[in-house]
Amino acid sequence: MLEAAVSGARTDEIEGVEVVIRPALTAAVADVLEADAYLLGTPANIGYMSGALKHFFDGIYYPCLEATRRRPYGLYVHGGMDTTGAVRAVESIATGLAWRAVRPPVVVTGPPGKQDLEACWELGALLAAEVAS
Repeated sequence: MLEAAVSGARTDEIEGVEVVIRPALTAAVADVLEADAYLLGTPANIGYMSGALKHFFDGIYYPCLEATRRRPYGLYVHGGMDTTGAVRAVESIATGLAWRAVRPPVVVTGPPGKQDLEACWELGALLAAEVAS
């Protein structure tokens, strides 16, 4: 799913966008402040976002609260059975940061299929197009 979303963000049809990948455990305040948009992905673990993504939000929330308002973001979530809690948690934090979703989250349960990967590609492309415009 990550590869599909990144491929969409790097499509040749959208120019002037640099895609930087940072794992949630190493992404820092400076990364968030330097970015024009955010593509977030997480597994749904025990009905919640990954611990790594939660750690990311814990570290950047207050330092980035004012400076990143209205920045676009996209979200994809993959789970075995239920992704509701993970989606709700990420959307709640993003709302607190006043980030704006470029589209509803891509939510996949079970093995990702072709349509799921296409939706991730579209998510990445939409986010890149938002930054390029």
